[in-house]
Amino acid sequence: MISKTYGGALVGIDALTIRVETSIEPGVNFMLVGLPDSAVKESHYRIATALHHCGYKIPVRRIVINMAPADLKKEGSAYDLTLAMGILAASGQLGESSGNLPESYMMMGELSLDGRLQPVKGALPLAIEARRQGFSGIILPEQNASEASIVEDLHVYGVKTLREVADFFKGKSALKAFHEPFLANRLPVLAEEPDFADVKGQAFCKRALEITAAGGHNILMVGPPGSGKTMLARRLAGILPPMTKDEALETTKIYSVAGKLLSQNCMVAARPFRDPHHTISYAALVGGGSFPQPGEISLAHNGVLFLDELPEFTRSTLEVLRQPLEDRKISICRAKMRVEYPAGFMLVASMNPCPCGYYNAPGRVCTCKPADIARYLNKISGPLLDRMDLHVQVLPVAYRDLSSAGKAESSADIRRRVVLARQCQLDRFAGTPLVCNAQMQSRHIHRYCRLGKDSDAMLDEAMCHYGFSARTYHRILKVARTIADLDAAENISHHHLAEALQYRCVDRADWGGRA
Repeated sequence: MISKTYGGALVGIDALTIRVETSIEPGVNFMLVGLPDSAVKESHYRIATALHHCGYKIPVRRIVINMAPADLKKEGSAYDLTLAMGILAASGQLGESSGNLPESYMMMGELSLDGRLQPVKGALPLAIEARRQGFSGIILPEQNASEASIVEDLHVYGVKTLREVADFFKGKSALKAFHEPFLANRLPVLAEEPDFADVKGQAFCKRALEITAAGGHNILMVGPPGSGKTMLARRLAGILPPMTKDEALETTKIYSVAGKLLSQNCMVAARPFRDPHHTISYAALVGGGSFPQPGEISLAHNGVLFLDELPEFTRSTLEVLRQPLEDRKISICRAKMRVEYPAGFMLVASMNPCPCGYYNAPGRVCTCKPADIARYLNKISGPLLDRMDLHVQVLPVAYRDLSSAGKAESSADIRRRVVLARQCQLDRFAGTPLVCNAQMQSRHIHRYCRLGKDSDAMLDEAMCHYGFSARTYHRILKVARTIADLDAAENISHHHLAEALQYRCVDRADWGGRA
């Protein structure tokens, strides 16, 4: 007898349906084919013990299981439930059909030796695939049910043990579909974000971060230790516009595949803020490994990736950021597979201006030689600096600002202006995949970033004087467009461009002899 059951394989942040065909014939053998990895092959022992504890058994016969498509590698222990139900169906231990056929459902779950089900990664993309394929429902461990129920128009069944699933298909008991309202009761209460009202002084840097948030730009902050770079960066997420439903769903899929939702059981409602340490490895930052997983740049998708002490990261680790900063995705290639993860993040980086940290700092003496400063700055390559839309010098806060009892502008006030500017951009880019100015390509820049004669002459002079690259030219125009949007201006004026040019401090010829 041959039975069919269905599971799913994760490829990137999406899932593909896996058909499990089980045949039981005369003989004594167990064969599992279809490119299973070691964890899948070992399932035979988990399944046999779990079935025994639940009152079932593996027939002492020749069992052949094919996992199709056969050219796609099957990884992990999440196929235990799919394989176990295929064996029970093929051996006739589920009895006569009760109307609930195993082949009508997608099933995934790792088995404990006593038959209990353990949670799996990627429940959300698996549920999306189950709905797309028209299955009657999806059966998952109960810890994954809340996450999978985000998908509308799909019956999601959360179960505790293998026995519950077997009894359901035998008609002995019914499974209750998990259901919660989609948005109102699903989004978690967000922790209070750090507020810009707590930051004394630093008006210039706050303005730069407002522009960064309004246009989705990348920013590099350069300043001495204790000037507030990290404090400012951690408040950026609080002024970003709320995520749309589509953005929240896509971000949640990434966290689901990475196994980061098991303790949350809900959607990712807040824009991510990831701040890896400078000792992070190449694979941890971009993703990968023997079984490819999303890295920090994908976990920061639709949010912020903050790299503190930028020159302390290895050169090879930083250089890999260049492609995802342009393409908003990362491709990971292995000998037998290629996966692609979204990586549409805002890069926020901070660094000292020199090894001792006090070059150009008021009231402090830099002890570094010019060659040391140039060598330190050159740890950051020119192509990577070109991809930073704004370079901002962060100076120490004056005593009169620190001791002031006045309250600074709050994140809520800044966020309102950011949301209005983003809405201007959404209206401008309606009908295109673009959502903010930072995503504009050359054709969009030529259309939406036109300059008057005076502005054109000023930019021409700056290009010649500082030796800006073509990429830097486009970045300046994007920033100027965002500044105009914050002013609700239809066109870029002379003062919008002048302000945009201020945010290129590292490109100045007097900055540590870099240029």
